[in-house]
Amino acid sequence: MEQLELLMHGMGVVLSWYHLMIMVAGILLGILVGVLPGLGAPNGVTLLLPITFSMQPVSAIILLSCMYWGALFGGSVTSVIFNIPGEPSSVATTFDGYPLARLGRAGEALTAAFTSALLGALVGVLLITFLSGYIAKFAMSFSSPEFFAVYVLAFGSFIGLNRSPALKTISSMMIGFALAAVGMDTVSGNLRLTFGVPELLRGISFEVAVIGLFGIGEILCTVEEGLVFKGERTKINPRVVWQTWKQLPRYWATWLRSVLIGCWMGITPGGPTAASFLSYSVAKRMSKTPERFGKGSLEGVIAPESADHSAGTSALLPMLTLGVPGSATAAVMLGGLMIWGLQPGPTLFVEQKDFVWGLIASMYLGNVVGLIVVLSTVPLFASILRVPFSIMAPIIIIICSVGAYAVNQSLFDVGLMLVFGAFGYMFKKLGYPIAPLVLAAVLGDKAEDAFRQSMLFSGGKLSIFWHNGLSGTLTTVGLAMACLPLIMRVYRRARA
Repeated sequence: MEQLELLMHGMGVVLSWYHLMIMVAGILLGILVGVLPGLGAPNGVTLLLPITFSMQPVSAIILLSCMYWGALFGGSVTSVIFNIPGEPSSVATTFDGYPLARLGRAGEALTAAFTSALLGALVGVLLITFLSGYIAKFAMSFSSPEFFAVYVLAFGSFIGLNRSPALKTISSMMIGFALAAVGMDTVSGNLRLTFGVPELLRGISFEVAVIGLFGIGEILCTVEEGLVFKGERTKINPRVVWQTWKQLPRYWATWLRSVLIGCWMGITPGGPTAASFLSYSVAKRMSKTPERFGKGSLEGVIAPESADHSAGTSALLPMLTLGVPGSATAAVMLGGLMIWGLQPGPTLFVEQKDFVWGLIASMYLGNVVGLIVVLSTVPLFASILRVPFSIMAPIIIIICSVGAYAVNQSLFDVGLMLVFGAFGYMFKKLGYPIAPLVLAAVLGDKAEDAFRQSMLFSGGKLSIFWHNGLSGTLTTVGLAMACLPLIMRVYRRARA
């Protein structure tokens, strides 16, 4: 089979001492990012981006993707031991993970979480391995109306599937579109929204925006809440791991449901957070012992972790094949590809086979290595959380400032980062989602170009988006997803 041959080629690219060292380093950094509230996978990947500018694209994407897997693993550590989700997608893990830790079963909970996460991620990687080539070949026939329809579907899915109120999601997305418009218009060459500031001529770097929104904003919220780490002690040894593994097969149905939910929410931009909550609620509804949920059920750990990692992995499928990220972290990686001079989309599979299949091969190895590393380093990373937050917060702020400065070697970007930090703080306090803003900031200019090109082709007629079955279906489904909250509201009122 062609996919297996290409995968073996990717393994040959990845299996070198240099790439294996990068893999382990990325996972260790990711675990650290995951266990420290105030960072998180999107911000951690953004902070690493400036380091990758001098690296080969294959090495750079291996480092970033392994940090991603490590951050997902690390978020589970704090959820179980400290009842503090290191990642938003790890919130559902606290519901049963921390009660298990308080019962003296922290090692069992962590082993179940890590193993379920690994198996969920591997299913996501299998999906990418065997579907990405077909989707890329299919997308080769896309023109500007089809690409705009895909963007409409992505934006509409974020509105329809987001847990936040639709108006807040749309408002966040509009701010992202405004950020994408700053700088020089790619079609006419006119300057937009620069307000006479020379530094804005090149536009607003999305890395600076993400560092401020995720990093500084989270730190401000954490300082205000006066966070204190008080965790349960844990110890993982081979005996605990083996005993937990013997129990896991009995929960195969829960795992399978959660993985399917995760893959679906990853491909349609619902994201890992929505997938983990949805899978937890479905597992509780379908369980034979729902009364044990919230009191220390192993099933309540398996469900969100399986969905979380399968969604996080499968979110890279639309990013690679169509240039549409399925999560906030995938959106940051998409920006990284553009910085390295790579154009995400169907042509990537033809022009950059080493890059694509090296990344896919590293997903298999990275998740397996991640499981081994995280099982052996849990006590170390748990001890880091016992460092007073008054010491950790300034260190995180310094790291964010260095990362923002490194993007363009500009102090203006550091100031801009602080402005976005204030926006991130306000977003958190007011309950506005940040992921739609990041998505719109990354894809806004691409969607605008596709729309304007379509208008030029059609002489200004919107009917071009329904000129064939494919673009018509995608556009209609995207608009329907955007209107889904309104439709559901009308339906509930009519039913009442």
